Amino acid sequence: MSARVVSLADLTGRCSSAIPAPAGGPALAEKFAYGWRGLPVRLAVRELARAVGPARRDAASVLSGAREIRCMPVAGMTKSALLCALVATCVLVGAGHAFAFDDKVFDDKTGVKPQSSPWAVFQFGFSAYKSGHKEQAVEAYKYAAENGQIGATWKLARMYAEGDGVARNDYEAYKFFSEIVDQDVEPGSPEESYVSDALVALGNYLKKGIPGTPVEANEVQAQEYYMRAAANYRNPVAQFEMGKMFLKGEGGVRASVKQAARWFQLAAEKGHAGAQATLGNLLFQSGKIVRGLAMMTAALDRAPASDQPWIRSMQEEAFALAPEADRRTAISLADDILTKGTDGQ
Repeated sequence: MSARVVSLADLTGRCSSAIPAPAGGPALAEKFAYGWRGLPVRLAVRELARAVGPARRDAASVLSGAREIRCMPVAGMTKSALLCALVATCVLVGAGHAFAFDDKVFDDKTGVKPQSSPWAVFQFGFSAYKSGHKEQAVEAYKYAAENGQIGATWKLARMYAEGDGVARNDYEAYKFFSEIVDQDVEPGSPEESYVSDALVALGNYLKKGIPGTPVEANEVQAQEYYMRAAANYRNPVAQFEMGKMFLKGEGGVRASVKQAARWFQLAAEKGHAGAQATLGNLLFQSGKIVRGLAMMTAALDRAPASDQPWIRSMQEEAFALAPEADRRTAISLADDILTKGTDGQ
């Protein structure tokens, strides 16, 4: 990243739609760190203030200038970095506040104290996690999860899925994610983002299965989880996965380029670089050379590092086939997409 000073608006870019923010609590910062795209900064400020409590809202007030921003998601890495920077201001202030209550909810020898508030234990777990005491965090999260804190269940699932503070165990993660999706959470509720993420995680596991466990590959069931997240919760990752399934005729659905393009479009509008690139490739193949090549070029610039290799390969192949005049026009249009926040449509 360049050392030059940039404005908040420079970092966020512009956009037209956003994913609702998860309601309050320490898990908000963790969800940002896992790349949740499309959250308006004004909502981040508001939720952060709620998460750290009245005594710490002065930290969130530093960010008040961001409240009027209306932005379209930019590249995953840039947006994730911005959101992490936002939460750091408040989380670091709030962490000491939470640890001041250690003796009320947690004992180093006996663990979580009986009859402790699940929410207070969840807060303690978050503070313990941020300070590097992950064994205490896991114990606290388990208590909170067993007592109805869906955010704690989500955090445990993520820790086991990534080997973060615990030995990696995909089957344990799968079981925690399953607990989340089994709960009755209505779309639009504060907990919807936990369910949305869990549905995508389960879909990912079921696409390939988990070796050595009862979880076998089941593309049809994976498709059902993706569809639920894509249709009910408007999750862009799930929408992208549905697009790929319709494009290839996988997961029990009939191949349909039209349906695939529809799902790619929905995900692309939320800033999903993979969806933008794949939709651009479909446009290129249909004869819309300039628009398609421009979308692939812009998507490559926005994409996280993990997606750049396959997007670059797709873009370079199309670039090599395009006439020189179309290449130049596409590069100009890609610049407009990146700087003005348009989607190339």
